[in-house]
Amino acid sequence: MAERSSAEQLAVSLRESITRLNRRVRQERPVGDLTFSQLSALTSLQLAGALTPRELADTERVQPPTMTKIVGKLEERGLVARTPHPTDRRQVILAATEQGRIVYAQFEKARNEWLAEQLAELTPDERDTLARAARILQQVARA
Repeated sequence: MAERSSAEQLAVSLRESITRLNRRVRQERPVGDLTFSQLSALTSLQLAGALTPRELADTERVQPPTMTKIVGKLEERGLVARTPHPTDRRQVILAATEQGRIVYAQFEKARNEWLAEQLAELTPDERDTLARAARILQQVARA
């Protein structure tokens, strides 16, 4: 029973730490006026390659009308483009444009640089521990 309690305590601690770290990393971004929702949608399109508006709304866990507004703003900026669906003429496919991929890369670079700066302040042993933890978390995420 003690192992179960210990595992549950670790689960709470890890989840809270990962959530706080993710929130802090998300705050690091180059100067720009993309909202978190717009950046998140652009990231989902970048990672998926292309999605229908409904798939994107589901991925982002928002209602389709909300996603329509987000996509509209991204299209206005030339970051997302619509193309006809290959098999269903009633639908479209959304994908990041070249400019969208550039903006995404800038945001990723800013986040990675911030995190690298934080990690550089750790001891070599602490960084080794985090490297092992990262591999373990990848295993947990696949389960």
